[in-house]
Amino acid sequence: MDNKPGGHGFIGGLQVARAQPDGLTLLVGSTGSTAINPKLHANMPYHATRDFAPISLMIAVPIVLSINPQLPVRSVAELVTYAKNNPGKVNYASAGNGASSHLTAEYFKHVTGVSMTHIPYKGQAPAIADVVAGHAHVMFDTLVSSTPHLRSGKLVALGVTSRTRLPDYADLPTVAEALNVRDFEASSWSAMHAPAGTPKEVVTRLSTEVAALLRTPAVAKRIADLGGVPVGSTPEQLAEFQRAEEEKWGKVIQLAKIKAD
Repeated sequence: MDNKPGGHGFIGGLQVARAQPDGLTLLVGSTGSTAINPKLHANMPYHATRDFAPISLMIAVPIVLSINPQLPVRSVAELVTYAKNNPGKVNYASAGNGASSHLTAEYFKHVTGVSMTHIPYKGQAPAIADVVAGHAHVMFDTLVSSTPHLRSGKLVALGVTSRTRLPDYADLPTVAEALNVRDFEASSWSAMHAPAGTPKEVVTRLSTEVAALLRTPAVAKRIADLGGVPVGSTPEQLAEFQRAEEEKWGKVIQLAKIKAD
């Protein structure tokens, strides 16, 4: 493992894009670096689809709509009503402009027609800390970082943005269900790619091995304990999923007129 943080994921992505396509240098990218960046940044140092060969969608992390307990609502419908009846009084925190926590909230605003003020932070930790402290009201955050605060009662969960209810949160409705809409789905996910030009047999072998690893009980349990869902997909499934994600978040970015920092 060689972590290459910074530059909106460009540093690590560019290193893999320039690597020999021999299957020995791989990229584990995220929603942001793989699906959001192409629509958010006009001048990327590489092409997110042309320069990489998809291998497997690895993990999906559901996002939870949570609030500070002092906000006088206890359901998604009540939040929508409250925000509409109190224009300008509800704000939401995000990990920064263009982050999944930002785009998911804007997606929610577009679907519901509510108005909420965006407060961008420099990272997920300070954002959720300010929601816990009551300086911000709402956040769309991953279960990985929200769960401790939900269990302690410092945050209240209103809904999850997964397609179906989660086994560990069976009483928590999906946002789509709560809004009575056909489609409202968002997740933070990780996927594996190789440099473009990697031989097909190498890509197929890697995809098969990754999927098998994600199905092993120990690995699946560890991912679930962290709030994620192990996936494991074919290269073709990942390519189709990535195209759909780019299209969805591209529309949100355009509608909300979001600009990168």
